[in-house]
Amino acid sequence: MFRGASSISLDAKGRIAIPKRYRLLLCAQNDNQLVVTVDIKSTCLLLYPLDAWQKVEQKLATLSDTQPSERAIKRLLLGYAADVEMDRMGRVLLPPPLRHYAQLDKQLMLVGQLNKFEVWSESNWQQQIADSQTALKAEAFIDNQRLQEFAL
Repeated sequence: MFRGASSISLDAKGRIAIPKRYRLLLCAQNDNQLVVTVDIKSTCLLLYPLDAWQKVEQKLATLSDTQPSERAIKRLLLGYAADVEMDRMGRVLLPPPLRHYAQLDKQLMLVGQLNKFEVWSESNWQQQIADSQTALKAEAFIDNQRLQEFAL
């Protein structure tokens, strides 16, 4: 559903503009309703269409409130989750605590991840790409045949 990386800007009010190619889909399937929360493993935000977020919530509901790691996941993802609406211009307001968490500045990257978007500061995105490339080169289990399966 969502793929590719788009360079976008954060305006003075803390809004981002969703690229046009995604707007009709978000409007038709989710009535412009989205949920934004933190990524618990990276310094970025996760922006879900409402229907995709509801599936995440169902999974979160199955986690234990007595297991510390499961409770921490729920606390972070649900505690930071904010309902946001895409306006007529395709803009979404990112709440200040979330912008702070992800270290967002003026230049951002919106990265499609099938059922959601990641929202990165441009500098954190570039660092993440470099780190990923280094990690992939170091992984012994990735051989030429495996890479060819994914046309890499």
